[in-house]
Formats: sequence, structure tokens, C-alpha cells
Amino acid sequence: MKRASALIPIIYIVFLMLPIYWLLNMSFKTTNEILGGFSMWPNEFTLENYAKIFTDPTWYNGYINSITYVAINTVLSVSVALPAAYAFSRYRFLGDKHLFFWLLTNRMAPPAVFALPFLQLYSAIGLFDTHLAVALAHCLFNVPLAVWILEGFMSGVPREIDETAYLDGYSFPKFFVKIFMPLIASGIGVTAFFCFMFSWVEMLLAKTLTSVAAKPIVATMTRTASTSGYELGLLAAAGVLTIIPGAIVIWFVRNYIAKGFALGRV
Repeated sequence: MKRASALIPIIYIVFLMLPIYWLLNMSFKTTNEILGGFSMWPNEFTLENYAKIFTDPTWYNGYINSITYVAINTVLSVSVALPAAYAFSRYRFLGDKHLFFWLLTNRMAPPAVFALPFLQLYSAIGLFDTHLAVALAHCLFNVPLAVWILEGFMSGVPREIDETAYLDGYSFPKFFVKIFMPLIASGIGVTAFFCFMFSWVEMLLAKTLTSVAAKPIVATMTRTASTSGYELGLLAAAGVLTIIPGAIVIWFVRNYIAKGFALGRV
């Protein structure tokens, strides 16, 4: 019975890891071998797919562009959400609950709803095909989520800490940065993680608001068709490299995520 209980999580983990293994397996194959038949490992091991990604500017610039606008968005979203979440957690004002709910409704809307307005607006003001355009567009979805998560953490911090800091002569910026933010460090880590992941995997707005200079890797991956069809090995290699940044972020904030599930609104 104990052995059967121990096997269940092992089987579950293997089941979850199977698509990742298969993607890695395909990345070391040629497209002809992938289409030629089923095999658990490459018959002709090749690094050609990875070599093309690291030598072709179209590919590695796509990764640089994606990382750039994702980093900008994460910093902007967390920076804007911190004071907003503090206001919701510490003060009561007319319509505060309605405003809080309205923020969440923005997060619930699909990105396709805003793609055309953003495209026309950014084209008119000269922001089209820039990293800032995608970062600002993603803020529409990440800021409400960040405010919601951070407000849950901030509400758990006693108000007496604020009052004590003011009596000790701390200005609000000094109190907020040196005392309050360290108390909600786990919440900031969780918030940054969710902002990063949404911006990293979002494809519609990233493709719509860029063309050449800021084209993300997701746009490049959808344009790999040749006269013989899609380059499946190249797509698999790009997919493997796309997983790595998210895995690195999860590794650094893994402890914060655990605390977030226990303490905050995650």
C-alpha cells in the first residue's frame, strides 16, 4: 500500500515532465527525422537548431526583445501597484471597494479586446514597434493583479507599525522603503513572478504592437514556415530556450511563492 502511495506522485511528475522531455528530444532532431517516425531519442543527434538560433539575429534578437519588455513591464507594474495597494489596505474612501473591483475587471478582459485600440493609439504617438509599447500594454493586465496580490499582504501588516514609524520621525518614503517593503518582501516576489509570467507568455499584444525592431520571440516562432513546411526541430529548440527564463525566475522566487500561497492572495 505504501509503495502504491509513493508511486502516485512519481507517476504524476513523470506525466508532467513528459511534454518537456519530448520538446527537448525534438530539439535535437532534424525536421525530417521528426516527421519520419516515432522515437524516444534522436537517431541522428544534431545541434544545428540551437546553432541557428544563436547565430541568426532574427532569433536571438527576439529573445532579447522579449526579455527587455518583460523586465520593463515587471518593474513598472510592481512600482505602480505598491503605492496603490498601500492606499487600498490602509485607507477607506468613497467607492474604494467599487474601484478595487473595477481594477480586477480589467484583468478579466481578454487581450484581444484591447489589441486594436492599442495599435491605433501607439501608431499615432510613435510608440509602435517599441519595447515600451508592449510593456505599457501588459501593464493594463498586470497592475490590477499586482494591486490585488499586494493588498492582501499589506493588510496583514499591523497598522501600529506605521504609527510607530511616524512617531520615530520617519518620512513616508523612508518608512515605506526601509521598513514596510521588507515586511512584504514575499508579496513583492510573488507579484513580480506573476507579472513576469503573464508578460512572457502573452502573444497577441506582443505580435500586434511590434513588427521589426521590437519583435518578440513568440512572433518569430510563428513565422518559421519554409517551402517544405514548418521547421519543427527549430521550433522545438526555440521552445526549450523559451522555458529557461521562466524556470530561472521560479527558482529565485520559489520560497516567496510558497509564502504567497500561505499568507497572501495567491
